[in-house]
Amino acid sequence: MRNIDADRCLEATVELRHLEYFVAVVEEHGFTRAAARLCVVQSAVSAGIRSLERELGARLLHRTSREIGLTEAGEAFLPAARETLAGAQRAVDAVDRTRGGLRGLLRIGTMNTVGSIDLPRALGRLRRAHPQVVVRLGTRPGGSRDLAQALRRGELDIAVLSIGGPPPPGLLIAPLESRQMCVLVPAGHPLAGQEAVRLADLAGEVFIDHPAGYGSRTIADRAFEDSGITRHVALEVGGSEHPAAYVREGLGVAVVATPRATGPAGVSRLLIADADLHWQVCVARSRERAASAAALALETMLLDHEPGSNS
Repeated sequence: MRNIDADRCLEATVELRHLEYFVAVVEEHGFTRAAARLCVVQSAVSAGIRSLERELGARLLHRTSREIGLTEAGEAFLPAARETLAGAQRAVDAVDRTRGGLRGLLRIGTMNTVGSIDLPRALGRLRRAHPQVVVRLGTRPGGSRDLAQALRRGELDIAVLSIGGPPPPGLLIAPLESRQMCVLVPAGHPLAGQEAVRLADLAGEVFIDHPAGYGSRTIADRAFEDSGITRHVALEVGGSEHPAAYVREGLGVAVVATPRATGPAGVSRLLIADADLHWQVCVARSRERAASAAALALETMLLDHEPGSNS
């Protein structure tokens, strides 16, 4: 396979929009979704990628009827393409600051549940202050773990996530909210009448939790592992669902962040006597890449949030 020649790259008239097309195709896993994201026709994206590969003298993408994959040259080119686009955005930001406004694409990742953080309100403030900033908001299947990885890879500019231990390497983390974790059991459970339980009291129980990678799951898994207790998670619920409804039906017990409101009927909430577990919501961005002005503006608005009372 042919590698990208350094001298040829220096001479190539690579256009920023072609870099944007390439990154979008990779992140969206296809030309159709990339075109929709960029608000251009698919033929323009395809032509742009062909032009980019012609200028570089290397094939960047494997194209099949089912999937799009990176070649070895594409793998090498992707981080530099992202950094070039980020540098171009920083140049635009510098000019925009002199005119009192910001623009460009802001890629935001978020958990399904962010506690009392009013993310829609922060995004509304951002839109009113900087109407030319285009917001792209999404989640990741693996929760906070996948969000952190996406930040490190440069796929996201900023994210609201949960940290279940030391901050991941390569990220700048700012806490937004912290809640103590508790145990939920069905009303008829033998432990339901107690105010607090020890982790050992839960040995042998069937657990309901979010999938691996979610912040609360990571915290609970680590606590039981550190205590030498094997925990069996028999039912994993989606990020937008709360385990409490499943606990109420007697399908298991759950370790969750303490809700601000009283739990649902049919469920008892117990404190954890021998472990100080906290679910922390944070705003995060890459330590390795300079943040865009729009990302910094949103971070400031999130840090200025006023906790709500309905979550």
